[in-house]
Amino acid sequence: MALCIESAAPSLKVENWLRGERLTNFEPGKVYIVEFWASWCDPCVKAMPHLIELQAKYKAEGLEVIGVAAYEKAPTADEARAKLDAWLTEKFSNLNYRIGFDSTREMNKLWMDASSSTGVPRSFIVDRDGHIAFIGDPPDIDHVLPKIINGTWRSSDEAKAADAKRIAEDQRFARFYSIQRTIRSAKKAKDWPAALSAAEEGIAMMPDDRHFREIQAGLLLQMRDTATGFQVLRQLVQDAIEKRSDAVLGLIAVMEELFDPENDKAHLPRAERFAIGREVSEHILNSVQDSGDFASYRVVAQYYYESGDKQRAIELIERAMAWVNDPQIVPEATRQHYMPRLLQTLANYRGEKACCSGSCSVPQEKSPGAPKVQPQEET
Repeated sequence: MALCIESAAPSLKVENWLRGERLTNFEPGKVYIVEFWASWCDPCVKAMPHLIELQAKYKAEGLEVIGVAAYEKAPTADEARAKLDAWLTEKFSNLNYRIGFDSTREMNKLWMDASSSTGVPRSFIVDRDGHIAFIGDPPDIDHVLPKIINGTWRSSDEAKAADAKRIAEDQRFARFYSIQRTIRSAKKAKDWPAALSAAEEGIAMMPDDRHFREIQAGLLLQMRDTATGFQVLRQLVQDAIEKRSDAVLGLIAVMEELFDPENDKAHLPRAERFAIGREVSEHILNSVQDSGDFASYRVVAQYYYESGDKQRAIELIERAMAWVNDPQIVPEATRQHYMPRLLQTLANYRGEKACCSGSCSVPQEKSPGAPKVQPQEET
């Protein structure tokens, strides 16, 4: 049975309690926030200080906050638990609510799966009689919690409308992720027609979202249907420029399709590829300017490099490296991910050893996308 407003709250089958006393049952007369979260999830972590504030503010009125860490990442459950325990000690020594750890998926089945919730953070509020009063996202708690505490929320038309909207959105996202899994499986099997069919299903479901159209374009080019593939890419560019919704992200996706060194581009019409690259690069650079968007600079640099403007390409990579290497701007984990790639790209572009912060890279024997001495225009 689906979990929604008015449902009896599921059991608390938590594997270990890392903070606070063990809790197995909801006490009548109290209100509980059950928050599913993960230490690697930025929105989850950002919500924690506010949960601390809510616990302090409403404790006298019977509020108990419970954090359920059911998505921690580590080779074993013991390692995940120990890692999370140390993380909590370092980051939240002032924690004033319970934290439960579960690697068995039991809590996921009872709460997340039962409510069709597809990601964290996800907040559940249990009313004073042990029934679900709210399912949603942490930013919405402030609006509903006072009404739940005073007993006016659960029976209201507003609550029923909010839950109906949440159910529709969750079902939509569940279908989204199902299509994503189908595409990944088909790609792994190199069943390009099946992957394309799934992408088109996603487009029909979300016609205004660029995600599945980007996948469609890549698959069409992979299948050598360059005419249709370029048509889709041009429409993506036009939409990104005109609508300006996630404009830079959409344009970067187009550039990655056309200029990512790891993509096979030999079959793509050179003239059209570079025409789109020129237009998109100008829009990206005009949009980001000095915003520190190193991801966009990396992909634009590849366009300039393949166009023969090696100096401009090197300048963009060096600028991206300066941003990535600034701890005030970029977290350490992000720096460790991007810096080796940027350093390797710089070495390739320069044709000589490149070093930064004690790390060095040497040019690859054949630099992907290197401009040819006598480039041949394709028809």
